[in-house]
Amino acid sequence: MTANDMVSAPSARGRRQHSVLHGSLWIGGYLFLVVTPLLFVLLYGDVPPGTSRWWDFSIALGFCALSVMGSMFLLTARFRSTAAAFGIDIVYYFHRWMALIVFGFVLAHPLILIAVEPLMLEYLKPGAPWTMSAGVVAWLALILLVVLSIGRKQLRLHYDGWRRLHTGLAVLAVGLAIVHVLGVNYYVGDPGKRTLWMILAASWLLLWLYVRIVRPAWLLRRPYRVTDVTAERGDAWTLTVQADGHEGLRFLPGQFAWLTLGHSPFALREHPFSISSSAERPGQLGFTIKRLGDFTATIQNVVPGQKIYLDGPFGAFSIDRHEAPGYVFIAGGIGIAPILGMLRTLADRNDHRPLWLFYAYRNLERLTAHEELEALKSRLQLHVVYILSEPPSQWPGESGCVTQEILGRHLPTARAGFDYFLCGPTAMTAVAEKYLSSLGVPMTHVHTELFELV
Repeated sequence: MTANDMVSAPSARGRRQHSVLHGSLWIGGYLFLVVTPLLFVLLYGDVPPGTSRWWDFSIALGFCALSVMGSMFLLTARFRSTAAAFGIDIVYYFHRWMALIVFGFVLAHPLILIAVEPLMLEYLKPGAPWTMSAGVVAWLALILLVVLSIGRKQLRLHYDGWRRLHTGLAVLAVGLAIVHVLGVNYYVGDPGKRTLWMILAASWLLLWLYVRIVRPAWLLRRPYRVTDVTAERGDAWTLTVQADGHEGLRFLPGQFAWLTLGHSPFALREHPFSISSSAERPGQLGFTIKRLGDFTATIQNVVPGQKIYLDGPFGAFSIDRHEAPGYVFIAGGIGIAPILGMLRTLADRNDHRPLWLFYAYRNLERLTAHEELEALKSRLQLHVVYILSEPPSQWPGESGCVTQEILGRHLPTARAGFDYFLCGPTAMTAVAEKYLSSLGVPMTHVHTELFELV
């Protein structure tokens, strides 16, 4: 270990302890925000007369669903402290699962009421009181939101258009649900209860204003300029940007940022990409992007001088958060991008710890950053194992896909003490985790970047 490594070790441990503390505080705070309104409504003050257990259970589901729906604005606000504690990918996956839970609550809420009292069906017909109609429209908006989110790719919805629709439906559902609760005035007739829900509604509105107005306005004052667009192997391009009038972006190697290109930060046209450049050069950042969809197909047409905005950094996928005597990287396809950022950073730091890279791709001709990886061998103690699914004739390397046998052949005997970073298609990283566990690697040493955020 070099002198630089010895200096960085306490810092990495400190960051890990800090993240654990932050994570615990965020989990506790989230549970408090979600559960407290429900308990306050059900336990404080008088309970409406003439109710049954199933009726109360349905009401509780409705209040709980609304509370969690409002908390979604907090989950998607991309606060740095949340991202540092868990990684924004984990936060977004949690957001997805909570949305499905809320979906179940919202579906059950009116169905149970109708089962208990069939006359409730009258409120679903035209001409019903406006407070009940608001609840019905909120119910339908949330159902549409979830269905479009689950089936976005199957329906071939453009990401930017879907995102604006998703935001609009979310605001509509929460807003009308609040109108429904306060208008029906059931369980919230007490002034204290009404005040609580009005405060919650105001806080959700403020969160939305922060995300859509305040933060974009701040980003507008910190633009970047495109300096180069370099074609890479495998239908990929590296977009290099320079800070325009400010110091740039301090980030940990392996993190990512949301890019807004060709529009203002207010346009809801941002896309997440890993930073593939060295963290030692914060004024100039590189993003290696593969053509996979509508937006990524336009990267090759970007011209130097074009203005771009970055929101970041985000992500917990970084060597700087996990001190180890050596590192192993397993990449598939464009999953090499954040790993490139970590390798380049280690090279700029003159780090001489042993490194292994297992890189799975279709063939050698399309292998992104092949020349760069070969060049990095001279600057690092880097062992690269290419795994090609379509190897050329007389290929001396590994072929097929990542297997336990391939990992076992190339990993060192001291493999259990290293930290592992996996990035690529979900199927590849899932089986790689199983193989590493079978080879005696503790799962606490394995860190996976979830490939898709949305």
